[in-house]
Amino acid sequence: MANEADTAGRYKQTLLAGLWRENPVFRLLLGMCPTLAVTAALKPALTMGLCVIFVMLCSNIVVSLMRNLLKPHLRILMFTLTIATFVTIADLFLKAFQPRMSEILGPYVPLIIVNCIIICRAEACASKNALSLSIIDALGMGVGFTLTLCVLAGIREILSTGAIWEVAILPAGFVPWAAMRMPVGAFITLGLLLGLVNAASKKKT
Repeated sequence: MANEADTAGRYKQTLLAGLWRENPVFRLLLGMCPTLAVTAALKPALTMGLCVIFVMLCSNIVVSLMRNLLKPHLRILMFTLTIATFVTIADLFLKAFQPRMSEILGPYVPLIIVNCIIICRAEACASKNALSLSIIDALGMGVGFTLTLCVLAGIREILSTGAIWEVAILPAGFVPWAAMRMPVGAFITLGLLLGLVNAASKKKT
């Protein structure tokens, strides 16, 4: 009974770590390229986040299953090949079923191959732990990353268009902030959010 409680507690801590304590963007500052590049609107941000969740979940499963077969000098190569396989699947899926979104995201989907978050979780968790914990870790980190992208994109889209998901929510007289569509808008919004997260963390401490 105690072992089951310990296991459940470990699963909970692993899941919550990706959502807040070790959030890839707000806490670890990983995956900054897509965070800044695809968050001008909510739809591409959510699509990118779902792609990252898919790739991270599948790669963690494969790496965990073959962890006992990994050789130290080959592990990074195996991680990269595994991740590249699932990134290719995600990229081809978007091109086949969501061509417009694939065009908007451009090279950022293929660049998931070198996303530090996915390689980090493969090395730090999946290569050292059983399948169940590796799945929980992938879901926590992937959902945490996706939520971060969506929050950032939602703020930028509202301020730059007065709407979110193409639904107007601000008054007709609102003057859009053109800067929020540009890279400077991404940097400013991310910087303010990081400041809020750090302030909240210090206050909690």
